Amino acid sequence: MNVTNSPGVCPVTGKSAELLTKISLVDPDISAHPNAYYDAMREADPVHYDEKLHMYLVSRFEDIQTIQRDPITYSVKHGYEAQYSAGFFEEFKDILERDGGGYFPDAIMSDPPYHTRIRGLMDKAFTAHRVRELEPLITDIVVDVIGGLPASGPVDIVKAFSVPITIRVICAQLGVAQYNADKIQRWSAAVTAQIGRMQDRDKMIENAREICELQHFLIEHVKDRQEHPREDMISDLVHARIDGADEPTLTFKEVVSLVRALMIAGNDTTATAMTNLFYLLGTRPELAGLLGRSAGDDRAMSRFVEELLRVEPPVRGLSRMTTKEVELGGKILPAGAHLLLMYASANDQPEVFPCPRDFDMERSNLGRHVSFGGGPHKCIGLSLARMEIRVAAREVAKRLANIKLEVSAEEIPYLKSVATHTIEHLPVSYTKL
Repeated sequence: MNVTNSPGVCPVTGKSAELLTKISLVDPDISAHPNAYYDAMREADPVHYDEKLHMYLVSRFEDIQTIQRDPITYSVKHGYEAQYSAGFFEEFKDILERDGGGYFPDAIMSDPPYHTRIRGLMDKAFTAHRVRELEPLITDIVVDVIGGLPASGPVDIVKAFSVPITIRVICAQLGVAQYNADKIQRWSAAVTAQIGRMQDRDKMIENAREICELQHFLIEHVKDRQEHPREDMISDLVHARIDGADEPTLTFKEVVSLVRALMIAGNDTTATAMTNLFYLLGTRPELAGLLGRSAGDDRAMSRFVEELLRVEPPVRGLSRMTTKEVELGGKILPAGAHLLLMYASANDQPEVFPCPRDFDMERSNLGRHVSFGGGPHKCIGLSLARMEIRVAAREVAKRLANIKLEVSAEEIPYLKSVATHTIEHLPVSYTKL
């Protein structure tokens, strides 16, 4: 099934090399509404150096695939470290070491062979058996949250729906029974801001304080699971073991960093995807019928979710750094070139996804989108994320109708970040069924 912006039209605008010289991804208007910028890069300069960002933006699908196949030439570790708390890293690190229980580097944002070991141990927390058993729990949470919504709105769907669901799900999986959802939302924003490249020093200090609080919260849980294992993801990581390996278990620092990554990634980007569902239903009302017809069919719902993730990916792009001189997209890059892989642009490439702004859940290559990244760094929690979004979409179709935005698309506030494309607030009205 195919839903277009304008019947028979593939809307493409803004393709101009001149456009690239005048604007940057850090410009708030471009960051919020980036599609014309993506179009211009893919056409005129697919590996484009953004002067304000000081990064090469890799916009084409085929170049991103080349990078993801070669994690040695294109280092996640070096790219992530150059991105993290950019401009303030040493001060940020000092704050965490002094006030946050320590500085715990993100173990998952690393290169082989270290990454191979980390990923193998982390897989112990994401067994197929564990994920398959989650659907009833997720369904109960979604139904409960929808039941608690006002009769007709308007409500901020981010605060009233998306964030409560994803926080409840990830806390249940981590085994965190007592928590403050508002704090977790603040902690998530503080961690995500470190790769957003748009925080000033005052905001960095404020975010660092939030992360200190988060780390003390997690350290307490990790220490508890060392002594008292349970059936939860924190225990899985604390006691994960690969027999015969030189380092068969995770260190304490590695466990804390991975639990932190799970808590943040496990709610932040999935919540954004759920919010994007309401954004699409509010801006393309015809999708409501498509969703309603798909709700009783697991295959159709899975395809609906994949197209949702392609059209409105929560993650805009993540960083890499070249470890040697290399040619990419017809451009010679020096060693140490800092790259941003523009997943959202690749998902919007008409040569790969014809008429990319159409919502077409019958695309033959539906699963080729790069919203979860790819290669050895493909998102480890993608099965859980897909299930959460699918259940949320299914229950929305069954329980809410007449979904409308209470602001124009141009008025929607977006988080200032080059890494994600996150709606901060989305006032929505609806009718409960």
